[in-house]
Amino acid sequence: MVPAAFMTHTGRDHWEVLLRARAIENQCFVAAAGQIGDHDPGRTCFGRSMVVDPWGTVLGQVPDGPGLTVVDLDLDRLRTIRAELPSLANRRL
Repeated sequence: MVPAAFMTHTGRDHWEVLLRARAIENQCFVAAAGQIGDHDPGRTCFGRSMVVDPWGTVLGQVPDGPGLTVVDLDLDRLRTIRAELPSLANRRL
């Protein structure tokens, strides 16, 4: 889960690409809730909540405005990606 409040000017260019990168590098599904609308003078949040799969594919996205998206998470695909690209096997904690 990634809760966020990206401003419109940065969200437009960075929101999706950063979420896709987090899903790929962590080989996990990413569900990102993005605030939308005006909060303070000059502070408008971008929105565009979305769900991304471990390959970086956007599975669902809320269009501009308040809303929600519903997706099916394919756990077999998750296992396949992790088996074919075992990048997490060398992680040190």
